[in-house]
Amino acid sequence: MEKLSALGLDVGSKRIGVAGCDGTGLIATGLTTINRTSFNGDVEQVREWVEQRQVQLLVVGLPYSMDGTLGFQARQIKKFAKRLAKALQLPVEYIDERLTSVEAEELIKGERRSLSQNKGLIDRKAAALILQQWLDARRSANTGSGNQG
Repeated sequence: MEKLSALGLDVGSKRIGVAGCDGTGLIATGLTTINRTSFNGDVEQVREWVEQRQVQLLVVGLPYSMDGTLGFQARQIKKFAKRLAKALQLPVEYIDERLTSVEAEELIKGERRSLSQNKGLIDRKAAALILQQWLDARRSANTGSGNQG
C-alpha cells in the first residue's frame, strides 16, 4: 500500500483544527489550529501545511445528524471543503465525525485541562480523530489482499 500524505480538517465557524499523519500512514497527530479570517486567508494557512507536508489529500469531518442526514452546518462545511479543495487542487474525502468533538473533549477532560481555555486544542484533537478514523478505515479496506500486520 503506497504511502499517502493526508491532512485531516475539523472545520468550525471560528477555527479549523488541522492534523497530519506520520510517514507510516498509521498515526494521526494534531498539528495546529487555524483561526479563520476570510476564505483566502484560510486557504493560505492550509496551503502552508499542504506544501510543508506534501499533502495529496484532504480529509474533512462532516457532522452528520444522528439520523444520518447532512444538516445545515454539515452542508456549509462541505461547501467550504469543496472550495478549499478546488483552490488547493487536491481531492477531498469526507468522514462522519458525529462523535469526534465529544471524544476530543473527553480526552482533554481526562488530562484535567479546562475546556474553555483549550478550544484550539479540542479542534486539533478532533482533526486528529477524524484523520485517524479515515486511516483506520483505509487500512482495513486494504487488508483484504495480504495482511501487512
